[in-house]
Amino acid sequence: MSTLEARAQRLATRAHADQVDKAGEPYVGHLERVAGQVTTEEAKVVAWLHDVIEDCGLGMSDLLAAGIPSHVATAVVAVNRQPEEDSESYYRRVRANPLALQVKAADIADNTDPARLAVLDEPTRERLIQKYETARRLLGLPA
Repeated sequence: MSTLEARAQRLATRAHADQVDKAGEPYVGHLERVAGQVTTEEAKVVAWLHDVIEDCGLGMSDLLAAGIPSHVATAVVAVNRQPEEDSESYYRRVRANPLALQVKAADIADNTDPARLAVLDEPTRERLIQKYETARRLLGLPA
């Protein structure tokens, strides 16, 4: 693991410390799986940080202060949905940033893993399946 990736991992682990996913598991496991699905150092950094703005209240200035390069921090911002942002605008922004798109594709793959979906209640499972079918379509990703 590179120094930059380790920095991103530490920042994300602290930011998500008390959070759990929809199955009640530590949230950091999701971040680790998404980072494991991408190949470049920059994509791994974005993967570790891909939810810190939306879920933890960090911002671009926090990422830059932590030593995240500007273009990587821009991709992190791009992959985080803004309050009141409609789906089409959000996915258009993600699609426009190749690094954000790569990480969002890995995020969707993890969130739709059949083993993960199987432990959720039926309404949640169905809602997520629909949500991510729409996301794939709007991002131009295969179903």
